[in-house]
Amino acid sequence: MLNTVMVVDDSDMDLLFARIMLERAALAERLLCFDTARTALAFLDTPEGAAVDLILLDIHMPGMNGFEFLQQHEAASAAAGRPAVPVVMLTSSPDPADRARAAQYRCVRDYLVKPLSLDAAHDIAAAH
Repeated sequence: MLNTVMVVDDSDMDLLFARIMLERAALAERLLCFDTARTALAFLDTPEGAAVDLILLDIHMPGMNGFEFLQQHEAASAAAGRPAVPVVMLTSSPDPADRARAAQYRCVRDYLVKPLSLDAAHDIAAAH
């Protein structure tokens, strides 16, 4: 079981559904949900943000999308001299181009298309 998992998605329904599946899978002791990439990124820069073990990230969000988040997350981690928190993309996009683009980021460990199933949540738990 992981200590802290962060879910970043602009949809309240998707956040709720992901929370339910992750709790059923007993993935983490603590789940943090953010509805914007900017607030999630800012949280990672706090002392409490250092406890995040895994991020589940949507791609298509207003303001800052998932790819912009990944770019800034990796850059901030490199500047701080620490590894980037691993990311599982959790998106509504089945587009192979989005999958390939996500795979270019070193911190991305997997790419899942919503909705998050209980089996997929268990697979995430087993992999981490």
